[in-house]
Amino acid sequence: MSDGFKMHQLALERVPFAIVITNPHIEDNPIVFVNSAFTRLTGYSPEVSVGRNCRFLQGKDTDPESVEKIRAGLKEKGEFAVELLNYKADGTPFRNRLFVSPLLDTEGELQYFIGLQRALGDGSSDQVTGGIDEALREIHHRVKNHLSMVVGMIRMQARSQNPTSLDNYTALARRIETLQFLYHEMTGSMQTGADDDIALSAYVSRIASAIAYLDGRESLQLNLDLGPMRAPVDTAARVGLLVSELLTNAYQHAFDGLAEGLIEVHLHGSDGMIDLVVEDNGLGLPADSAWPDRGNLGGKIVRSLVTGLNARLSIRDTGRGTRIEIRIPADVTLLDQAEPA
Repeated sequence: MSDGFKMHQLALERVPFAIVITNPHIEDNPIVFVNSAFTRLTGYSPEVSVGRNCRFLQGKDTDPESVEKIRAGLKEKGEFAVELLNYKADGTPFRNRLFVSPLLDTEGELQYFIGLQRALGDGSSDQVTGGIDEALREIHHRVKNHLSMVVGMIRMQARSQNPTSLDNYTALARRIETLQFLYHEMTGSMQTGADDDIALSAYVSRIASAIAYLDGRESLQLNLDLGPMRAPVDTAARVGLLVSELLTNAYQHAFDGLAEGLIEVHLHGSDGMIDLVVEDNGLGLPADSAWPDRGNLGGKIVRSLVTGLNARLSIRDTGRGTRIEIRIPADVTLLDQAEPA
């Protein structure tokens, strides 16, 4: 697993369910990542788990038919669910529901398998767990999609002119942090029963505040104008990454040699659309600029995210800086009162 991909564990640690990632390109498809929820469930630490095939959790009473179903599902490289008996580190048996799906890169090639697990009870209440399983399937799907985005970013970074530079890895860590904030918002939404969408304005506020804090220049003012709304999780993930890229680009390039500056982020929803504007009063774009299409890695990511959202991107020099407008089709829920950031 690449160093950049390993950093994704910062985000996955926010997921309150046991997650395992295996690498089918290594002999015997060993585990390459487990989160802390997996350790709490099984008693096995990452140091003990990584490098071993998941079968080490099985024991003498594990159903061979369940094991065969896992083998067949992995061979077919498709999504599947299975129930089987596993054993904790102290030898305690527990029934386990396992959801597995392939993790593909942006070119459709298999990179990893990701599994999400939950322990079942003694059978007395399993008949009412259908809703729980459906929720877990949805979370599994979302985590898989977000991991695919990260894999795509790492592939783009690997093709850059200086893929191992500290700046590149710092930027990748920042992108991972935006997903970490997302999982925090997802966890809060699940606890309130609203697991289909999240508070988009609160999520964007977290991202923007973190980037401003990391930059640290008191001479640069950040104004946020965020309309209260909720949006689907997958849409929010891409919007959050867009805000992260656009703000970082402004902080890094818009104010070279200037004593002070202003960055504004506007985010509003209406008629099923999200309107995102990031504007600065800095130097403006160079006359020959074709950003984001012939820009840096961040520009390529912006274009990829805009395309994935089926959005419309507009960039113009205002004469006193740069204004970037993105209009995104999405199902948003407008709220009457402002959300806590």
